[in-house]
Amino acid sequence: MAKAFGRYLLDWEQQRCDEAVADIFGYHSLQLGLPMLHALRHNRMPHRWVAAPTLDLNLDRPACQDPEQVQLFCAPEALPFAEASIDLLVLPHTLELCQDPHAALREAVRVLVPEGRLLLFGLNPFSLWGLQHGLERAQAPSLNACKGLPYWRVRDWLQVLAMDVVAADFGCHAPAVDSEAWLQRWRWMDKLGNKAWPVLGGAYCVLAVKKVHGMRLMEPAWRSRKATASAATAAACQQAPQRKEI
Repeated sequence: MAKAFGRYLLDWEQQRCDEAVADIFGYHSLQLGLPMLHALRHNRMPHRWVAAPTLDLNLDRPACQDPEQVQLFCAPEALPFAEASIDLLVLPHTLELCQDPHAALREAVRVLVPEGRLLLFGLNPFSLWGLQHGLERAQAPSLNACKGLPYWRVRDWLQVLAMDVVAADFGCHAPAVDSEAWLQRWRWMDKLGNKAWPVLGGAYCVLAVKKVHGMRLMEPAWRSRKATASAATAAACQQAPQRKEI
């Protein structure tokens, strides 16, 4: 992400992560992909990991391969975690860069606990960025908005997998230019785009929660025994004959 629009995208995603993960609680959180994005820095879970795909299809390899940031390498389609073991999972462009995005999303839902959160980022093909990348004759960047997954498709996949979309946001309305000076000249499009055409932003983020219908939380055995004993005592008191006073 050495180019100006790459840093522009990374800054926008970093702000969305800082806002989204700060109030998500649990024990285990995982970021899968794009290690240069510190998605979990404001999260307060005791166990936080950063993973990268085994086949690195990410942006600039020297910038993405940070051995101090990445704890493990794994394929998004086959995560090495038990079912219902992760409280928060962040997928920054992971679906766009893997071989089978639907399988990767299904695997992400598998490892999430009930009421677990999924935060994912993608590039919007129906945007100015999508038009620019589609018209480029030169070699397109690894993150190509023209080949990105539309938000509506990702939302439908989440609904099929019993995930409820809590929030969605679009951003990066300025053109994808390489010059920082020209990018600053076009930054006025962000304010206008957020008001006039928000769904046409170059990038989007989605926060979803895993819903398990019909789930019943199990209580400790001692609490069940205590509740049963209290109910039996109350019933005995009601059935006992009242003593008449003389």
